[in-house]
Amino acid sequence: MQAAMMSRLGVAALSMLVATVAPAAAYTAYVSNEKGNSISVIDTEKLEVTKTVKVGQRPRGVALSRDGGQLFICAGDDDAIQILDTKSLTIVGELPSGPDPELLILSPDGKLLYTSNENDNLVTAIDVATRKVVSEIPVGVEPEGMALSPDGKVLVNTSETTNMAHLIDTETRKIFANVLVDARPRSAQFTADGGELWVSAEVGGTVSVIGASTHKIKQKIAFEIPGLAKEAIQPVGIKFSLDGQRAFVALGPANRVAVINAATKQVEKYLLVGQRVWQLAFTPDGKYLYATNGVSNDVSVIDVAALKVVKSIAVGSFPWGVAIAGR
Repeated sequence: MQAAMMSRLGVAALSMLVATVAPAAAYTAYVSNEKGNSISVIDTEKLEVTKTVKVGQRPRGVALSRDGGQLFICAGDDDAIQILDTKSLTIVGELPSGPDPELLILSPDGKLLYTSNENDNLVTAIDVATRKVVSEIPVGVEPEGMALSPDGKVLVNTSETTNMAHLIDTETRKIFANVLVDARPRSAQFTADGGELWVSAEVGGTVSVIGASTHKIKQKIAFEIPGLAKEAIQPVGIKFSLDGQRAFVALGPANRVAVINAATKQVEKYLLVGQRVWQLAFTPDGKYLYATNGVSNDVSVIDVAALKVVKSIAVGSFPWGVAIAGR
C-alpha cells in the first residue's frame, strides 16, 4: 500500500511538473522563415511544429486578420503581401505593396493594412476587402518598424537609415512629427494607455521612450550584459505584457530577451534564448511569449509569470516574424 501511495505521489509530482511547462490553452503560432521561404505552424499546446507551408520569397513580417482566419505575409523578394488561409493552410491571394515589404500592422477595425516598403521609402495603406492601395505615405530611408496608437489615430514608422520615428495622422495620412532616435531603429510599440511610444535602436543599443503627446524622448534605456561587448547587444523586437507592467525586448546577437519594468524603466532580468533573437509575440492569454531566433533556427517559449524559458522549438531556416491566434 505504501508503494502504491508513493507511486501515486510520483505521478502527481510529474503531472505538476508537466503543467508548469506545457501551456494549458491551445493556440496556433505562425513563424515566418526568412531563408526557408516557409511558414512553420506551431501547436502551442503540444509545443511542436505541426506543418510547414511553402510561401513566397523571403517572408518576414506577419500579421493575423481580426478573426484569425487569414495570415498576411510580407514576401519581400516577391514585392507582395501573401494571404494564407489559416484553416486550409494555402495561399489564397495577394495584396499589392511597394518593393520589399518588411513589417505590417492592421488598423483596429481590421479594414486597412499598413506596411513598410524598405526599398522605396514608403508606407503603403491597403484596403483588405478590395485588395487595393489607398495611400502611399513618404517616410525616411529604409522604413521598417510599424506601430499604431491604441485609438488607431497615430501610425508610427521607423526608418533605419534616417534614424527617426515618423508619427503619421491616420486620417490625413501625413506625417505630423519626426523624432530622432539612436542608430538603426527597428521596432516601435505604444504602451496600452497610449501615453508612451517605445522605439528600439539596433545599432545604437538603446530603447527610446517617447512621450506620445510631447513627441520628445523622455528617457533612454540601455543594456549591459556581463561578458558581452556593447556592440553585440542590439535591441530589435519589443512587446508589452498584457497587464502593461513589463516590456520584453529582443536583443539580437546578444541571444537574450530583456525584461524591463515598464514603470521604472529598469531592466529586471535577461533571459537566455536562441541565437540572434528577432521578433516576439504573446499567446492571447498573455501567459507565454514566443521569440524567434534567426541563427539557431528555433523559437524560444517563455513562461511570462515565471520569467523562464520553458521550451525551444525547432522551425525552418532563419525564423523572423511570429503571430499567434486562438482556435
